[in-house]
Parts: sequence; C-alpha cells; structure tokens
Amino acid sequence: MQTLNLEYHATGSAAGRAHVGVVGSGDLEILFEPGTDPTASVRVRTTVDGFDVVWRRVLDAFFAHHLVAGRYELNDFGATPGIVSLRLLQVLETSRRPAGPEGSGQ
Repeated sequence: MQTLNLEYHATGSAAGRAHVGVVGSGDLEILFEPGTDPTASVRVRTTVDGFDVVWRRVLDAFFAHHLVAGRYELNDFGATPGIVSLRLLQVLETSRRPAGPEGSGQ
C-alpha cells in the first residue's frame, strides 16, 4: 500500500461534497470536500506501488485545467490513468449539483 500527498494551486470553487466510484478490482473511489483556501489537496492511497510518476502526470494534467479547491481523497485498487481522469471529472460534475436529501451532493 502506498500513499501520495500532493497539493495544487486552485482558484475555483464547488457547491458541495462528492463521492464517486468504488474501491474494487481495477477501480477507484474519490471523496471530495470543497475548500475555501486556494489549494487542492490530494491524497492518493493505492494498492499498486511504484507508479508515483504516472500518478503525478495524470494529476498534474488534470489540475492544469480544473482548478477546483478542496480536499480530494483517492482510494485506488489498480485503476488505469483513463479511469482516474474520468473519476476526477465525475467528482467535479457531482460537486456542482445541489445537495440531495442525504446531503451527499449526489
């Protein structure tokens, strides 16, 4: 198990929390909490060791275009870079929706 902690400058904001994906074979779960500081704090917990460079490239590319502040918790079980990018986009979409009756933002 490996944990990576990264931080990005962020200027955008989101309406609410988001939870997308599942931790399971070849998949990824992301939990998002909006923030007020101009930063996007990212914690990646992955079962696959040794892919630091790949994670950094995928996240650098995402945060170069999507500057939404908050805390991102990524729980990985072998997701491909394409799935990571998809889940990150889903988090942004979900966080822009008004909160449902459960207050989850979904």
